[in-house]
Amino acid sequence: MRERPAGSGRPDLPELCAVAMAEAAGGEAVEAFAQEDTHVQVRARAGEVESLSFSESRGVGVRVIVDERLGYAYAADPEPAEVAELVRVAREGARFAEPDPGNVLVRIGPADPIAGLFDEAQATVTTDRKVAVALELERLATSRRPEVRKVESVGYGDARSRVAMASTAMDGGSVEFSRTDCWASATCLAEGEGQTESGWSFGLARGLAGLDVAAVADEAADRAARLLGGRKPASARLPVVLDPAAAAAFLSVLSGALSAEAVQKGRSPLATLVGQAVGSDAVTLVDDGRLEGAPATAPFDGEGVATGRTTLVEGGVLRGFLHNAYTAARAGAGSTGNAGRGSYRSVPGVAPTNLHLSPSDQDAEALLRRAGRAVYVQDVSGLHSGASSISGVFSVGATGLRVEGGALGAPLREMTIASTLLDVLGAIVAVASDLRFFPFGAGLGAPTVLVGEMTVGGT
Repeated sequence: MRERPAGSGRPDLPELCAVAMAEAAGGEAVEAFAQEDTHVQVRARAGEVESLSFSESRGVGVRVIVDERLGYAYAADPEPAEVAELVRVAREGARFAEPDPGNVLVRIGPADPIAGLFDEAQATVTTDRKVAVALELERLATSRRPEVRKVESVGYGDARSRVAMASTAMDGGSVEFSRTDCWASATCLAEGEGQTESGWSFGLARGLAGLDVAAVADEAADRAARLLGGRKPASARLPVVLDPAAAAAFLSVLSGALSAEAVQKGRSPLATLVGQAVGSDAVTLVDDGRLEGAPATAPFDGEGVATGRTTLVEGGVLRGFLHNAYTAARAGAGSTGNAGRGSYRSVPGVAPTNLHLSPSDQDAEALLRRAGRAVYVQDVSGLHSGASSISGVFSVGATGLRVEGGALGAPLREMTIASTLLDVLGAIVAVASDLRFFPFGAGLGAPTVLVGEMTVGGT
């Protein structure tokens, strides 16, 4: 990628999009997607900076559709003349593509802005300050518990991103938004009783002022230390309480089955179940690209379609799937604002945005009291190799604690939990109020979940 210093006269993103629009010929549908990102990542270990990285990406991707034939071309940090050439290259590519009725651009207007998406103060935070945050996080993480004296990893990161789009299907001009993100994560190592256990935590915010570094350190240290002395449980079928992180991990597998792209390719076990019960009445799954404070919030998706709230499962009943313009055209439906792009280098696919299991008004402690004798699953391992979004069958490793008398008890390790995704959804007895989003994919969220019965494998 060519890089130029800031302020060197590089054309603004909407200007580059306008160049592409000016090159559109009659009978063509043309779209320009322009993006720029800046990322900083600091890692600390043993009181020193282990690594400090900075990256910048800037580019434009152009789609041209002629007679249902699609061509695509992109360039990193292009000049206006290069953007004009992209249109010509994409047009030439469309000539050799197969026609597909799903190749359409959605007619759209400006999306409503979202307040608080860009933290002006975050743009002024110095690199020295970012380094200090990472070092302080490591210091706190190794001073909270006597069992925790070192970390596997500790880091601070942030990003500034901006997107601008224009297309021949838009009602004039272009749309754009800017966003800031920052995060801190820690994986602590607890040692004792001849064992070493790890515990992970993280925090997300729009700016450093909203990031609670001490809370990240406390949680990571506590989650590691409480697993020391764990033993393998006896195999049994019994209630299971899923920690929000574990519940969101399962949701990351299920999310693929909720994509209309997977449905149309015959890769979703939910394909024929719209209008039918796929879970208990405690299960409501919502995708909300405008949810305040959530990680994937944005005013519009990768095709310029306004984001919004889409209820996929309501009271256990499957209501529909996530769509971009392509899948919507093939299904005779409307886009749900879920066109996702990895970057300007790729055409849009279908992606969730802040997909989450809706919380209730009862706290996690109430779920533990309701669970009786149960297992609390804190972490799962091997989920994406041990679970299939196509069949829904899974068998994965887990660590956690016993639940007895309404409280967390003795630690457990080297256990497995096995079932199918649909069986788990159907067996959910209750969800708690502690909804939390995790940096899995495009932001996935879950509260604590009580599953009535699952197979827990041990001795």
